[in-house]
Amino acid sequence: MAYYRRAGDVPPKRHTQHRRPDGTLYHEELMGEEGFSSDSSLLYHREIPSAIVDATPWELPDQGLHENRPLVPRHLKLHTLGAEDWKRVDPVTGRRLVLGNADVRISYVVAGESSPLYRNAVGDEVVYVESGTATVETVFGALDARQGDYVVLPRATTHRWVPTGSEPLRAYAIEASSHVAPPKRYLSRYGQLLEHAPYCERDLHGPTEPLLVEQVDVEVLVKHRGGPDGITGTRYVVPTHPFDVVGWDGCLYPYTFNVADFEPITGRVHQPPPVHQVFEGSGFVICNFVPRKVDYHPLAVPVPYYHANVDSDEVMFYCGGDYEARKGSGIGQGSISLHPGGHSHGPQPGAVERALGAESFDELAVMVDTFRPLGLGEGGLASEDPSYAWSWAGRGPSR
Repeated sequence: MAYYRRAGDVPPKRHTQHRRPDGTLYHEELMGEEGFSSDSSLLYHREIPSAIVDATPWELPDQGLHENRPLVPRHLKLHTLGAEDWKRVDPVTGRRLVLGNADVRISYVVAGESSPLYRNAVGDEVVYVESGTATVETVFGALDARQGDYVVLPRATTHRWVPTGSEPLRAYAIEASSHVAPPKRYLSRYGQLLEHAPYCERDLHGPTEPLLVEQVDVEVLVKHRGGPDGITGTRYVVPTHPFDVVGWDGCLYPYTFNVADFEPITGRVHQPPPVHQVFEGSGFVICNFVPRKVDYHPLAVPVPYYHANVDSDEVMFYCGGDYEARKGSGIGQGSISLHPGGHSHGPQPGAVERALGAESFDELAVMVDTFRPLGLGEGGLASEDPSYAWSWAGRGPSR
């Protein structure tokens, strides 16, 4: 996200001496993408950021994936996952893998405990807060996260989640193997969000001041590339707390964006899913469907037409309102639908007729479209409604 921010104490010129009041040097760290050729920030640490005193393997939660075979649409009821013991679960190690491929992994968690310090060195994370609140403490400073926020965490950002309030934090984590950014068509050649974009820089909320913590021999969990599933983990012990940054500036940092600040694009006839896009990564896009006025042609059909996903798997997470096209399918709040490439899908029986004449839809959903097939993780297998595939026909196999 090429939008410059500055927080705390930084020197007038980059890569020059920056000293503490006692005369000793701060340690400058460049955090940058694509080998010094893309967005970056400079952070000024009290202590050496690369120092470690111990390293041991960290066994990740189950990362195994099972192919979608036979190829059928799936309905996953995420609210059946983990609600009974949420007070003892944290938002990082408690994630349950629902769907994934080599480009992106989608997990769900219901949590009440603070997480360990954590760094994802595989790719950027976009965590959607379905409900609850949290403070996300990062090496750049703290972010307040609330219902409807996307929390965007660049690769290798050391952070931890601290749920706040009396209700559980329900979070839908989209973990990339790449960087995640606004769609290129929304951006000028210099990176500014353009006038036709459905949100702008005013809607992005980054850290405003450093977060300084003094502590010694601190554990940090790191998810990184390697292992039989392509992803593995290491548990570091670092001699001093990573939150020792006195100042930073640049165009790479974590931020929040609330779905309520997404301004929907509408038309006289039904608009295709790309108008709902909010982010993109390598091999996938993220869209959101928000409450909006719908098509205003006198003969408009406001729900989606039947469509075959020739090049992608489509994942919808239903997180608010009443999704018109899925009425009668069993899908409700906290549901995921997976409509795989190679399978035509669309509104449930009767949905088209019911929607005729509608002026607005009160619905909220987060969509991930992937360009490689998705497998099911243990959380997906544990939460599946096996009747969904037959809901258009009204009956299942006779065997």
